[in-house]
Amino acid sequence: MSDAVIFVVVFGGLFILRIIAATVVFLWILPEGDRCPNCDAVTLRVQSAGWNRIMPWFRTSWCYECGWDGLLRESPRSPALPPTPRSKPSPPARPTRARERPR
Repeated sequence: MSDAVIFVVVFGGLFILRIIAATVVFLWILPEGDRCPNCDAVTLRVQSAGWNRIMPWFRTSWCYECGWDGLLRESPRSPALPPTPRSKPSPPARPTRARERPR
């Protein structure tokens, strides 16, 4: 075989292996679930025609509490948290009048 063919095969293979390794690492660090990686709040699913068509196994998400948006791995939904009991609201504070200073 020619030296040029060996060079192209070796470096082409290394290039392809680098792409595969980067994809595997990306999948490994991508969070699973529907929780925000920043604030751990439940995220909302956002329809993105481009990302959802190219990679349907990912979930495009947006966090309404901190504003994070990105991709998450597809997984079952988090259980809904039970509503917290609210205490009786306190009465409004009485308005105070500003005192007039003598002239």
